[in-house]
Amino acid sequence: MAPPLGNDVHTFRSVHRHSRRSVLGGLGGLAALGALGAAGCTRVASASDKPGGDLLERLRAQGVVRLGIAGEIPFGYIDKNGHLTGEAPELAKVVFKRLGVGRVQPVPTEFGSLIPGLNSQQFDVVAAGMYVNPERCQQVIFADPDYQMLDSFIVRKGNPLGLHSYKDVVAKKAKFATGTGYAEIEYAVGAGYKQDDILIVPDQVAGLNAVEAGRVDVFAGTALTVRAVVKKSGTAEATAPFAPLVKGKPHVDGGAFAFRSAETALRDAFNVELHKLKTSGELFRILKPFGFTRAEMTDLTAKELCGG
Repeated sequence: MAPPLGNDVHTFRSVHRHSRRSVLGGLGGLAALGALGAAGCTRVASASDKPGGDLLERLRAQGVVRLGIAGEIPFGYIDKNGHLTGEAPELAKVVFKRLGVGRVQPVPTEFGSLIPGLNSQQFDVVAAGMYVNPERCQQVIFADPDYQMLDSFIVRKGNPLGLHSYKDVVAKKAKFATGTGYAEIEYAVGAGYKQDDILIVPDQVAGLNAVEAGRVDVFAGTALTVRAVVKKSGTAEATAPFAPLVKGKPHVDGGAFAFRSAETALRDAFNVELHKLKTSGELFRILKPFGFTRAEMTDLTAKELCGG
């Protein structure tokens, strides 16, 4: 999703700008981050001058790979029992085992610190379901996406205003909300919605509450998180997933693992195993417990999303 915007949007309450995605349900794993945070205090070994990097060789020798995570359900987090989980860590466990690295170790940080932390050697790889975009591709290299993501709305039952796109929100003059730092801010503004009129809430749980209370007509988020949060609501529902328009064209986001720019050998080896998992169907089986559906499986490439 898009980088956090400035302070000129109305805020539901003062919140820390975590990331491009919301933090679901208060992040049951955040309480455990302190216990595991010490893992981030030691830097990984310095980079090599070897073409393609030698990080994979060093990881095999160490037997452990350090994963930068941001405590975001369902992407990468510590659960209530203190265990590392999420779609990206579970995928990492499988891929790195195939690459000869038997153990993964979490290094919790804020989402906005993932790329700086990676490049300053605080961990070996970003395993946080990070969206691939041209700006980030200038700073790190990405594996091909392991999932794709469309948008969806939370609306009142029956969708009385008939809201199915950002253009509908503008045309119907609907009261619109989305989350802190969400790409959906930019998508709505691109469709003609006034940025100053957007209600910014901390996450999709707060968005659901705003719709249920009638403070807004619609909340926009990713199809995955919206689908999850409305399950127990008796008065709200999720719209069908859709691709927002960017420069007049449908846009689909994709999330992937990030590596330091010099470590092309590790990225390439990771991609080989990732594509095997896609072909066999194992990737879907890994991601399904975290709410992903076959609609989120993708053949998008990092090159496409980087604008290359």
